[in-house]
Amino acid sequence: MAERPTAQWRGRVAAQAAAIAAGTLDPGTAYAAELFPEDMLGQTDEVLARFEADVAGLVHARWEPATDTEIFEVVERTVKALNAVNARFGEAAYETGEREELCAYIEAVLDEAGIDVDALAGRHRMTRHEITDEWREW
Repeated sequence: MAERPTAQWRGRVAAQAAAIAAGTLDPGTAYAAELFPEDMLGQTDEVLARFEADVAGLVHARWEPATDTEIFEVVERTVKALNAVNARFGEAAYETGEREELCAYIEAVLDEAGIDVDALAGRHRMTRHEITDEWREW
């Protein structure tokens, strides 16, 4: 199963906290706890958990494959929910690296569910990396 980006971000916070405690990192240079506050991580996890459940519902709730419209509806809801998290944190919850990780995660979850993301994107004249672009504000 695709690892949520929030797990990686929490790992960065923990690694810096351990380095500070060990005296190998100056607290003034630590950034992870500020960049990834627990409240933001929790809200992001809630969005990603809903996304995972929605994708599983698309795949397991029927005998025929989900339609492109249904898949894009799930992606749109997820991206808009992440937009809301980002807005609550002053439009600074997700920096460039985090944006890329979130997009890669969305693609990976769809891939793991058996959705051919390249074919889906191709049918709509885009690349797999553009499936979130229409709604993404972060």
